Amino acid sequence: MTEPTPPLLAWPPTLAMVKNDQKIPPEDDRDDVRLQQVLDAAISFVQRRRPQFNYDNDPLSDLPEPTQDHILGTMRLAYRWHVRRRSPDALVAMGAEGSARVPSFDPDIEQMLRIGRFARAVLG
Repeated sequence: MTEPTPPLLAWPPTLAMVKNDQKIPPEDDRDDVRLQQVLDAAISFVQRRRPQFNYDNDPLSDLPEPTQDHILGTMRLAYRWHVRRRSPDALVAMGAEGSARVPSFDPDIEQMLRIGRFARAVLG
């Protein structure tokens, strides 16, 4: 039996899309308000950092639509910010094992969004 093909992602990403990506059941609404807040912030951040996309689906625009990796990167960035709120000092408790350092960036997300060290050089 083959798995169904996941649907294409659309801009802007929705709370339902983030929950689906993170395997959070749709009926689990405990963190919906906080998750929506970070998703809105991530969308705003990405639009500001990567203005070379047609985010408004304007048919008269010459800009390309956001790509699938761009949309997924935005969703993952939002969820990363959501999870990081539990470790503001960059440490997470691991019970008997002690604590572990949580890096402040995720290279996979930065690569999908072409930000951080994966940003294209700007000349001029």
